[in-house]
Order: sequence, then C-alpha cells, then structure tokens
Amino acid sequence: MEWQDEAIILGIRPHGETSAIVEVMSRRHGRHLGVVKGGRSRRQQPLIQPGNGVEVHWWARLDEHIGTFRLEAVDFAAARMMGQPLALYALQTFAAHLRLLPERDPHPALYEALQLLTTHFATPALVGEILLRFELRLLQELGFGLDLSCCAATGTREELIYVSPRSGRAVSREAGLPWQDKLLALPAFLHQNSRHADTIADFHNGFRLTGFFLERHVWQARGLEAPPARESVINRLCHQINVDETTQ
Repeated sequence: MEWQDEAIILGIRPHGETSAIVEVMSRRHGRHLGVVKGGRSRRQQPLIQPGNGVEVHWWARLDEHIGTFRLEAVDFAAARMMGQPLALYALQTFAAHLRLLPERDPHPALYEALQLLTTHFATPALVGEILLRFELRLLQELGFGLDLSCCAATGTREELIYVSPRSGRAVSREAGLPWQDKLLALPAFLHQNSRHADTIADFHNGFRLTGFFLERHVWQARGLEAPPARESVINRLCHQINVDETTQ
C-alpha cells in the first residue's frame, strides 16, 4: 500500500530512539500519521515542524498499519510563523479541530483553509476570518452545518443579522426583533462572500456563534473542552485589531 500527496504538518512525537511519528493534514488522504525514520536527527528538525508544507510519500505492508513517511519540503512556513504568536495559536486550534475528524478521511476544503492560514498568517484580520470560516465548514463536515442562506421565519435573504440557537438557521432583522435577546448575532461577512470582517464586534460575534454550536454538538458530546489555544486566538486577535484601529 502506498500513496503520494501534498500535506501540512500538524504535530510530531518521538518514536523509539531516533525516529518520529508525524501527523499531517493531506489534501486527498485527510489527517494521517506516519513514522519518519531518523526524524529526530538535527538534519530533519527544520523540516518536521508544525505548519511546514511537505510532499508526502506513505507506504505500509497493510492499509491498517501506521506506515512510513518520506517527506520532501515544499514550504518552510514554520520558520516564518515562529515570531507570530497569533499564527501559532491559530495553527494549534486548527490541529485540535482536525483531530475531531476520523483519521484518513479526506476533507479537501479544510485542507485548503489550513493552507490559507499558512499563507496569510501575518495579517491578523485574515487569520481570524480564515479560522471562523474553517469552523463553520468543520461543523458542516461533522454533520451540524448552519443554514445561513435565508431567514428561517420568512425565507427572505435580506438583512440576515441573527442565528437561531435552536435550529442553527439565519433570522432576518424584522423577524428576529421580538426575540433578539435570545438569538445569536450573525456577522455579515459569514454569509456574504463579498464582505470581510474588520471590527472587533465581527470577531466576537463570529467566535461566539461557532463556539456555541461546537460546544453543543461536538465538544460537550465528546466530553471535551474548547481548545485552550482558541481563546488565546480570540484574545490576541482582538487586542491586535484594537491596536491597529487606534493607530490609524
């Protein structure tokens, strides 16, 4: 059994005296583990770092075996991300979210989002937006997708500013007015592809929205807590955006 694919490294752990078990998110083969022989050597250390893009060659005698990786460098993103705490927290959050998925299940849209993070990690607003869109897609691929296309009460596609915490469907301004205290805020950029998040309120409301449904359907059901790095992303993101706003 063998395959080749492009991937991004999520994590590593020691294996024996000189090898390492490397966890990657690959485009066509999903989250996958493999042994890298000599992976703890000084020569291999710069390559086997979370965030780096690699070309993976995996082989094993049987499909159910963990198998062996041969990795070739494509992008040393980890070195560039090293001085960016927000990017590192976001990468840790991505990895924790991806571990909610079954190993070896392909999720190309989630891989694309991870690749976007390693490309745009130096722009705080884009980091936050990429992570939020990733969380929405993660909910969808876990079977708990939100319907933000039209109002649950009236069917209109205009002025969608709320989400029902019961149904996960969008609600318009007019229909939601009597129950606004019980509804979740829907930032415009999450349902309008032409819009981008650019305020602290956008991010607070966005993370509250995705966090509510992740808590209800995923974390709580599995006896898990939210990834600690996620809160660090929110705090640092809002701090950096506030600094940017006050210096403009």
